[in-house]
Amino acid sequence: MTAASRWAGLAALLALWQGLALAGDGWLLAGPVQVAEWLWSNPGPTGRATAATLGNAAWGFLLGNGAAIGLAGIAALWPRALTLVAGLALVVFCLPLIATGPILRVLMGPGDGPQIVLAALAVYYTTLIPLLAGLRAMPQAWLDLVQSYGRGRWAELVHVRARAALPYLLAGLQISAPAAILGAMVGEFTGAERGLGVLTIRFTRDLDVPALWAAATLAAGLSMAVYAGIGWLGRRALSDPPPVILAAPRPVRGSPARKAAQAALLIGVVLVLWWAAVAGLNPFFARRPPDVAAALLWAPDAAATRATLGAAVAQTAGLALPGYAAGLALGAGLAVLLTLRPGLAAVTVPLAVALRSIPIVTTAPLVVLLLGRGATGTLTLVALMVFFPAFVACQQGLAQAPGPILDLFRSHASGPLRQMLHVRIPAMLPALFASARMTVPAAILAATVIEWLATGQGLGNLMALSASVSDYDMLWLTMVAATLLSALLYWAVAWAEGRVLAVMATEQVRP
Repeated sequence: MTAASRWAGLAALLALWQGLALAGDGWLLAGPVQVAEWLWSNPGPTGRATAATLGNAAWGFLLGNGAAIGLAGIAALWPRALTLVAGLALVVFCLPLIATGPILRVLMGPGDGPQIVLAALAVYYTTLIPLLAGLRAMPQAWLDLVQSYGRGRWAELVHVRARAALPYLLAGLQISAPAAILGAMVGEFTGAERGLGVLTIRFTRDLDVPALWAAATLAAGLSMAVYAGIGWLGRRALSDPPPVILAAPRPVRGSPARKAAQAALLIGVVLVLWWAAVAGLNPFFARRPPDVAAALLWAPDAAATRATLGAAVAQTAGLALPGYAAGLALGAGLAVLLTLRPGLAAVTVPLAVALRSIPIVTTAPLVVLLLGRGATGTLTLVALMVFFPAFVACQQGLAQAPGPILDLFRSHASGPLRQMLHVRIPAMLPALFASARMTVPAAILAATVIEWLATGQGLGNLMALSASVSDYDMLWLTMVAATLLSALLYWAVAWAEGRVLAVMATEQVRP
């Protein structure tokens, strides 16, 4: 796609945006002209809020990606620790930001600490997964050469693996950049004094549509600028663009007893870390694992607690799962469409990047204004969160179709559609499943955020109510429930991935 076509696509999107705003008479949608006028008239508050959010996001970006690099290095130096490292990383990534935020606010008090921590939590996993793939993306002969000189794993990591992983690291940094803005704004929702998240809450309460769209535009602009900047650095540092690679899960090898022991070890480490993290803190708000278990199982009101929590989980899952499936289908469908009709990329790709770059905490109020507080708004928001990673991954997967096989189909006069059905889509499936695993926490996050802000139901609403009345038993329970829901769905997708890809491999070798 040329620079001229990109600018033409952007101009078409702006014109469409302004046209829709005029058609709606500015009641639900403020166009780019109204947004520009509002920003011009309010430079002080928006400038200070933008600087606060960008600073917190930058610190979180550095800390989260530093943690990802450290964890990947540990896995490369001690391969036996890979299962434990990956499992812990997944559990932490599945923690719902909007439930973690109030707890961090109580633990850390006023200031920027919760925003920075949430930004770090939002970014590290999306860098860790490509980086783990990159650390394995080199010929075995290179490692054999290092070992032939009597050097160990540290030399392999520094001289071979790190260089091979650089493109994957840059790809992970680019993908995670918008997530840092999201994490910082979620932290600002929990009682911060400044930032774009604070302005978003204020504008939502006031139903100030131009101001709300201005905040969304600023957040999107920040995300897109960082996204583009890291991409520019990648093109400067590397001869080829960074590949967007999402690693397939490694199968857990060994007997059922060994697998059970690994799972028990992971659960034990999680509980120990939980207990260590709250040790010495006031148990009124810093609940320990036994406190949470008691509230759920044997406290006098445990039955009522289970009923309330179960109903909230069912409501969230009932909306998150269809939206999640719709987002995957939309992302894969658009990738297929652009492969068949590349000319549409000038308009659709900028729109896709814009949708990914606008943080959910600003899109949630807008979606509610446009679609109402019912199921439609929640489904739409979840689908938007899942759509872009699936789209990017599926585009990459479609490009991996073997050239000789495509040439064979062309030699038999097979058209693009038949090539798509029999070659490109099978080649895309690993990338589609990888994106499906990666977007599970995003789907749960999207559902809980819109419940927190607007719909008045589900886990998100229960989190908001629990935080507002200092019911920390229920708040910790909602966090555990959302984490388990995300983890179970992740492992279900990974199981389906293994089964489907195994069947495909069998079909490919069958005579």
